[in-house]
Amino acid sequence: MSGDMQAEKRRAAEWFRALRDEIVAAFEGLEDSHAHGPMSDAAPGRFEVSKTTRSSEDGSDAGGGLMSVMRGGRVFEKVGVNVSEVYGTLGEAAQQAMAARGVPGVKENPRFWASGISLVAHMQNPHVPAVHMNTRMFWTPGAWWFGGGSDLNPCIEYDEDTAHFHATQKAHLEPHGDTLYPELKAWADEYFYIPHRKRARGVGGIFMDDRNSGDWEADFALTQDIGRAFLPAFVPLVEKRRVQDWDESDKDAQLVHRGLYAEYNLVYDRGTKFGLATGHDANAVLMSLPPLAKWI
Repeated sequence: MSGDMQAEKRRAAEWFRALRDEIVAAFEGLEDSHAHGPMSDAAPGRFEVSKTTRSSEDGSDAGGGLMSVMRGGRVFEKVGVNVSEVYGTLGEAAQQAMAARGVPGVKENPRFWASGISLVAHMQNPHVPAVHMNTRMFWTPGAWWFGGGSDLNPCIEYDEDTAHFHATQKAHLEPHGDTLYPELKAWADEYFYIPHRKRARGVGGIFMDDRNSGDWEADFALTQDIGRAFLPAFVPLVEKRRVQDWDESDKDAQLVHRGLYAEYNLVYDRGTKFGLATGHDANAVLMSLPPLAKWI
């Protein structure tokens, strides 16, 4: 394997872009199908696509990506599907954060490369759960690793929806080992917990970070299956719940629950902090925030 892993990095970046294309097509397909409720007469939503850039301190090219956002659709009130490929030199704060997590050699050689896909969907119908998914690869001269997962964030919880979401993820992880799903589920339960609220932001999912087993192919295959699990885990829930009637009390519950999502992402989320600290496009980094939210 080459020292800079050029072929591996290219494969990972191309995979994240292909997954993005598949998800965008699936979500626009949901918009095209039968609508229900107040948005039934609206035109189907479409993604607006724009390029994003990362700013380096010396003004040199530092990569970027694509930000794809749909607003005001029949099914999706706001959904973003971003892909990025960025590189350069880690700043002091990022170096310290990486070193604290045990990434070797960051202080000695702070060059980095990272690519990934990040998705957050906020829905029109309060019965349809919000959802988050991301997968990524990170490289420095001293190490490489994968991370990512997905979690479900309903404001109105249905046990059968939670069971389907988790069962689909479990089925996709089982080929990689019997212990992996419970480990990544427990990690998600811990990671997506909001300490100042003393509660989880949703009903969980799977999450991993700093994944480096020493076998790049195996870890890449696992990361791909985390991405492949997303659509079959989420789309059936959208198709089932979007036809349910809802009232203003349901919408109010949705807006209050979105406040939890905003609090978590702005205070605790590692990806948000890293993206802003390393100069990536702020609009792309903050794409995950809901269009509307409220606090009691």
